[in-house]
Amino acid sequence: MYALFDTAIGRCGVAWGPNGITAVQLPEKDDAATVRRLGGGEQSPPPAHVRAAIERMTALLAGAADDLADIELDPAGIPEFHQQVYRIARAIPPGQTLTYGEVARELGMPGSAQAVGQALGRNPYPIIVPCHRVLGAGGKIGGFSAGGGSATKLRMLTIEGAAPNGQPSLF
Repeated sequence: MYALFDTAIGRCGVAWGPNGITAVQLPEKDDAATVRRLGGGEQSPPPAHVRAAIERMTALLAGAADDLADIELDPAGIPEFHQQVYRIARAIPPGQTLTYGEVARELGMPGSAQAVGQALGRNPYPIIVPCHRVLGAGGKIGGFSAGGGSATKLRMLTIEGAAPNGQPSLF
């Protein structure tokens, strides 16, 4: 089941199952593309815990400082390494960032920055697992697999008050 919802960055989507949220999708070119990226399913009014998550994601994307760390996710089918990366990313507060290398070091696996980047590129829960808060070496924005690419990543960081490379945003 899934629902679409409007945010400051566009129309997002969320999917859920009996064990928690299974996917979040940032805006795509249209609703059909967003639904495809969510994995399809049946559109349905969200239950109370998903409505609360939607409200909190919407508020975060409007500038509220909420780490969303207590929102229940369903990790079924996600490799253990990716889950470890996502746990570290979820601990990054809004307005702060880490590099892929710093996440790798926190994992106790220095030298695995590329694998960290690949795991974050497959993140099924953007916003809740804030992959946008993980940057390239030297604070470079790096890539972003969501619609709009690195411009979307920069916009999300700007909303949160983060300044990649220590530079204030022009947005």
